[in-house]
Amino acid sequence: MDNLITANIRQRPVRMIVCVTGIALGVCLVMLFTGLATGMSNDLQRRNSNLRAEILFTRPGAMGLMFSSPTLSTEYVARLKAVDGVAEAIPVAAYIFQDPNRAFGLERVDGVDWEPISKLNGLTLVAGQPPVAVDEVVIDEVKARNDNYSVGSSLKLFGKRTYKVTGIYTPESGARVKMTLAAMQDALEAPNKCTYILVKLREPLEAPELARRIDQALPRNKVQFTRDVFAAVETTIPALKIFLRVLVGLAAIISVFVVLLAMYTTITERTREIGILKALGASRGYIVGVIEKEALLISVIGLIIGFVVSFVIGLLIHRFYGLLFEYTWKWALTAAFIGMLGGALGALYPAMRASNLDPVHALSYD
Repeated sequence: MDNLITANIRQRPVRMIVCVTGIALGVCLVMLFTGLATGMSNDLQRRNSNLRAEILFTRPGAMGLMFSSPTLSTEYVARLKAVDGVAEAIPVAAYIFQDPNRAFGLERVDGVDWEPISKLNGLTLVAGQPPVAVDEVVIDEVKARNDNYSVGSSLKLFGKRTYKVTGIYTPESGARVKMTLAAMQDALEAPNKCTYILVKLREPLEAPELARRIDQALPRNKVQFTRDVFAAVETTIPALKIFLRVLVGLAAIISVFVVLLAMYTTITERTREIGILKALGASRGYIVGVIEKEALLISVIGLIIGFVVSFVIGLLIHRFYGLLFEYTWKWALTAAFIGMLGGALGALYPAMRASNLDPVHALSYD
């Protein structure tokens, strides 16, 4: 029977290519989108896990940290430091820019004074010196490695402004590009403004108690815990989970219908051969088994091609666009299950139809 299955596949290469393409497409959809979501989420968590401030203070109604313009007065820094239990308050101005080295992809730059933020988050310069002038920035090791930057390189921000890379720091923490707060305020024409203020508490005071004190001392502002603000992307964007589920369902539907159409067509083409098998005594179970095994073999080939293509495309997108992909066993097994299920279900109806063919009519089919 194995020879019959492989012979059917070899004799109809176009049909096999169509089936394999459908399975591979479903696998690619699942792996690429889930890999991108996982990669970007984990990258954000890795960078923000090095933020050692417990509380983030900003204005009410502010958008996500990456998209908020500097509207918070820096006068709040002194007022926050006056609250009992606050050890440090560091103003940060955030800005989103598109890396000119890539056709797609957004990055964030932080305006924050180097000395306090480096002490708070344990940042160390591995090369160069901290930014001082309004046209100087520092970058982390990952950006320096990925974009081939070094001390003395030029970086374009805010449209046509050119900034000099004066230092490279480690570990990665928050934005990969940092300049002084004064430089950010000058570039955005927002004097004495910031996006948010990082608040470090004194031991042994607990964060909830300090948050309550800040809210009492400075009412009508927004006090958040950094552990909640910098949560995983899947948690902070509930619609992302729904999107991934819809994507997985779509991949399954594509696989089922592609295999269904291709196998249905090939059953029509093989009506006479099926009649010969039944005339020789082949049972319904045998006919169904041959067709299902053929579909599963095609599904396995589609899975292998889909995984390989997904990894290659992920590497190319990361190389040219800087987007991060992280593939997990969970989604790989999900993609494999979808591919195999799609092949089996897609071939089920054609297999049942073939097993019910009348041998006399099948033999007379032309």
